[in-house]
Amino acid sequence: MGNRRKKIYCNRKDFAFILPSLAGVSIFVFLPFADVVKRSFTNVTGEMFVGLHNYKIVVENEAFHLAMGNTLRFILVCVPLLLICSLLLANTVYFGMAKIYRNFCLLPMSVPVVSLVFVWKMVFHRNGLINSFFDIETDWLNSSYAFWILVITFLWKNMGYYVVLWLAGFQGIPKSLYEASNVDGAGVLPTFWHITLPGLKPMFSATLILAITGSLKSYRECYLLAGEYPDKSIYMIQHLFHNWFRDMSVEKMSASAVVIVCIFAVVVYPFRKKEEGKP
Repeated sequence: MGNRRKKIYCNRKDFAFILPSLAGVSIFVFLPFADVVKRSFTNVTGEMFVGLHNYKIVVENEAFHLAMGNTLRFILVCVPLLLICSLLLANTVYFGMAKIYRNFCLLPMSVPVVSLVFVWKMVFHRNGLINSFFDIETDWLNSSYAFWILVITFLWKNMGYYVVLWLAGFQGIPKSLYEASNVDGAGVLPTFWHITLPGLKPMFSATLILAITGSLKSYRECYLLAGEYPDKSIYMIQHLFHNWFRDMSVEKMSASAVVIVCIFAVVVYPFRKKEEGKP
């Protein structure tokens, strides 16, 4: 009986520690999202229930198709490149082959996004460095090239952060495994494939989710590069939200937000389930 009371007391004590954070998340995340879900089924004033009408409007909206397609394309391009390149760089830095890479990767993390984008605008502007050097007149930021400029900007800005994450994962791999592989004469690729990758497996799901959520926040770079009316290749979901917010189309924003959350949940859930070891 005494052990049971002690256990209940410990549980209450633990709950008391997380209560402030839980209250904050409930107030600033769960309750607003519940309100968004409610508004997605009502008219703009929130007084009349309209069922799935708002979802029908959003799904049939061509601007939503363009924005969602560009956003998914950006995620599918950036996330694999970001994870693979940062992992290879982290592997190089960890084994001390080229420590200059560490400074090259971490430097953009200390530079504000505005300054970083300003540099790329100087390079790719119609009257920028590339056009002046090669004596051409390509409008890089108002063409399909803008998408790849945005990809490069995003990767360079975020590469260092994910290198640090992978380096943290390397710390959990016993060095004795690398020493044993070295004694056995294993090469770089077999060591990476059979020791490094399995050792970093617990990091993959968390890093993947962070990369996806980070790519969804690329609106800053996109807006600073091309403004409110960019080329259609970089017309992202945030641009659509900005336009709907300006028109006070709350019901459309709410419905599209619910759709995006559902898509994100469908993508992330299998990785979380696999990480937990469930069938």
